[in-house]
Amino acid sequence: MEIWDAYDKDLNIVEDITLIRGQTIPEGLFHLVCDILVKHIDGTYLLMQRDTKKSYGGMWEATAGGSALRGETSLDCALRELYEETGIKTDKLEEIGRDSNSNTIYVEFLCVTDCEKDSIKLQPGETMAYKWVSRSELLSLNAENLITERIPKQAFKL
Repeated sequence: MEIWDAYDKDLNIVEDITLIRGQTIPEGLFHLVCDILVKHIDGTYLLMQRDTKKSYGGMWEATAGGSALRGETSLDCALRELYEETGIKTDKLEEIGRDSNSNTIYVEFLCVTDCEKDSIKLQPGETMAYKWVSRSELLSLNAENLITERIPKQAFKL
């Protein structure tokens, strides 16, 4: 069972309320999701292919990421998810944006790395392949083959 903190619209923790993955999030409350766009120092971007058993299975994501667990800050969550889904360890992430929908607040980060490009580790049940693409290739992808269009577009506004 995955347990989350509850947040208000301003990303303040709502005390004494626990959210549980799969249960309905009450009106006016939010859970926190962190997404990390990975850019190599050579200018390419990491795409991860979702496991076919997940929703949107087989599609590509321009991020690593997921829900913050109870007690995690957005940075803690981002660092954990980045490592779990890619094997990349860093202590340097730059927040590049925030977005929300009806019950989720997304905090978006950029990771610039000099990792060995063939050292990416896949997370069983989450990811099944990866590839590095140029900025123009990334921007040319659309919703038919890329789930996370908003993050690259947000990053390139900077």
